[in-house]
Amino acid sequence: MAAAELRAAGLIVFRRKRFTGPFEYLLLQTSYGRHHWTPPKGHVDPGESDIQTALRETEEESGLKESSLNVVKDVRKTLNYEVRGKPKIVIYWLAELRDYNTPIQLSQEHQEYRWVSVDSACQLLHDTTGQALREVDEELKNIAKFYTETY
Repeated sequence: MAAAELRAAGLIVFRRKRFTGPFEYLLLQTSYGRHHWTPPKGHVDPGESDIQTALRETEEESGLKESSLNVVKDVRKTLNYEVRGKPKIVIYWLAELRDYNTPIQLSQEHQEYRWVSVDSACQLLHDTTGQALREVDEELKNIAKFYTETY
């Protein structure tokens, strides 16, 4: 990892009311800067793996503990872009909320949260993150279709 490189990790958290219901994605709105929207994520601490960061940051920012999530470790998206002239890598894993009604407890870093459809999410997100979410949503639909047709 280059010294100037910024690295972050997080979870794309989704839920649905019924096994065949539509997917809803968790987005958090920052309480600083331009109040942008993003899935829970944060900077990787020294000695921490990317997945450890994703789980820690999700809990810190939304109150969702690993025990309340089914993390799909083989569905992962890596984003590469620049922030203030420095390269940034953000890695997201997919995670399903086990109980649809689990409450969200925002940290001071965020002022609002929403559960939204993929289309609504993409209207709120930066283009790069929105594209990653659309790709994850397609993978989810394919997985759900497989299980619906197979079982």
